[in-house]
Amino acid sequence: MGTNKIEAYLGFSLRAGSAVLGLNSIETLKKGVCCLLLDGGAAKNSHKQARKLSERFACPLIVIEGLGALVKREGCKVIAIKDPSLAGAILREAGEQGISIEGVIG
Repeated sequence: MGTNKIEAYLGFSLRAGSAVLGLNSIETLKKGVCCLLLDGGAAKNSHKQARKLSERFACPLIVIEGLGALVKREGCKVIAIKDPSLAGAILREAGEQGISIEGVIG
C-alpha cells in the first residue's frame, strides 16, 4: 500500500513535536488530540483502549497496518497527532488510499 505520504506527514509531526507515541503517554493528555493512528496488528485490548481515547478526544481513529515501521519504531502501536493541519493531511491521504477511518470526522 502506498503509505509514503502518510509516512512523510508522520515524520513532520514527530520532528515538530506534535506526535505522542504510545497508549500510556496518550492517556495522560487532557486535550488537543486531532486524530489517533492505530496499528492494525495491535492487540484487542489496544484496539479497545484506542477506541475509548477516540471517543474521549472526539477525534477520528485511523487503522494502519505496519504503523511502527512507518515511524521507525517497531513497538509503537498507537500515535496521537496534535497538529490540526498535519492531522487533516493524514486524514485526507488515508481517505484517498481507502484506509479504515473510525469515529468522529470533522
